[in-house]
Amino acid sequence: MTVVFRSDSSVIARGFKAEFMSSLKPSSGQVSCTSDTMNIVIERSYLNSLGYSSHDLYLNDEQCRPQITSYQVIFSFPIGSCGNVRQFHNDRVVYTNGLRSSNSSSGEITRHAVLKLNVTCIMDQDSLSENVFVIQNPGNSSIIGTGKFNTTMTFYTSSSFSYPVTEFPYEVELNEYIYVKVDLKSSDNSLVIFLDTCVASPSPHDFQTRAYYLVRNGCTADSTYYAYTSGTQKYARFRVKTFQFLRASESVYLQCKVLVCQASDYNSRCRRGCITRRARDLGSRHDSQTLVLGPIKLKESKKEEEGTGKQDQA
Repeated sequence: MTVVFRSDSSVIARGFKAEFMSSLKPSSGQVSCTSDTMNIVIERSYLNSLGYSSHDLYLNDEQCRPQITSYQVIFSFPIGSCGNVRQFHNDRVVYTNGLRSSNSSSGEITRHAVLKLNVTCIMDQDSLSENVFVIQNPGNSSIIGTGKFNTTMTFYTSSSFSYPVTEFPYEVELNEYIYVKVDLKSSDNSLVIFLDTCVASPSPHDFQTRAYYLVRNGCTADSTYYAYTSGTQKYARFRVKTFQFLRASESVYLQCKVLVCQASDYNSRCRRGCITRRARDLGSRHDSQTLVLGPIKLKESKKEEEGTGKQDQA
């Protein structure tokens, strides 16, 4: 790279300063995050090439120490600890930390550049994008990784949500209530999840051809759908009465899309509830996570069972 500097007599000063960012190769270092954990891996060969010792690395919380192997320095810690700072930006959860290394030397001063890595996890509703920015003279670098929120969707036997259903297919009577809970598995208690869209289908692989919406863009679409909790906790709960698709098997599958928001942000999408504008689904930064649950299978009616018994006796 060549930088050409031109000036004239209108300004009298001591030259100029430039800062730039370059991409750090994955072979030098990587970072990954889940909704519970941040993992930073730095290659010892990379540190050695810069003149830094693996034993001199530390985070914002200096008590959090890495695991040092023959080839790597590994920090693995709960995402809400080790000095991580949480912020919210454009409906996204952003965690930052600082990874530093000072050159091994005694005394109060150094003439060696201090290594600093600003570690950032930007968590969307369904995914994370991690960046590590390495602040080092004369230029900066970045490490990019990916991750996912951990969410689960479970059937429960009653509105108390005390006993999850463990047998599948889940056999139920026609027109009776089923109870569903979606959980966000995260140690961060400042987050809430919102049921944006739930749709039913006779197929676990196709939720478009014969889609039947229970809730869409936060708006109730089925008259029997009722949300106990949505947008105020780390979990969401709802109930709906069972049905079956005409000219299809007796099995029904549910697909739900959920959003993750800051609990204290009362202007977030999670707090606004029903959005009637269909354009909200397209090009939105709320790329919601999709969960599939099922099958729900209708039990044979008593009349059918009795009829079968009479035929067998005959």
